Amino acid sequence: MSLIKFNNRNRLFPWNNTQLKDFFSSDDFFFNDNFFEGDSLMPAMNVKELEGEFEVEFAAPGFKKSDFEVTLEDNMLNVSAKKEMEKEEEKEDYMRREFSYNAFKRSLRLPETVDNAADIKAVYNEGILKLNLLKKEPSKETPKKVIEVI
Repeated sequence: MSLIKFNNRNRLFPWNNTQLKDFFSSDDFFFNDNFFEGDSLMPAMNVKELEGEFEVEFAAPGFKKSDFEVTLEDNMLNVSAKKEMEKEEEKEDYMRREFSYNAFKRSLRLPETVDNAADIKAVYNEGILKLNLLKKEPSKETPKKVIEVI
């Protein structure tokens, strides 16, 4: 009879488990892109349907109002932001240069109930970009008309 050493480490630290790594890296898994390893900035988004409007929120901290571009074209709402920062410090015996670049773009196909002719209200406050899209007025049904045949 042979003894098998019990390895408790994989149960305590599941991220070291090779089976878990294989599961997330398999080709037939529903995450076809590198969702966990992506270095792109993709803000979280909430969409709420209210009685007279749709409310879309993006969590995009660290940006300024001027960094955003919001466009509406052919029932596609495009929200993008770009932020660049460059800093240079020069002393007697060294020079330090830093830069960073953050950008994202999200596109949403809007339902037919959105009123494209109405103004879209966009407010950026405390890292949240909030868009309010008005709905079209519901079309009034014409009552059934009975036509007399003579």
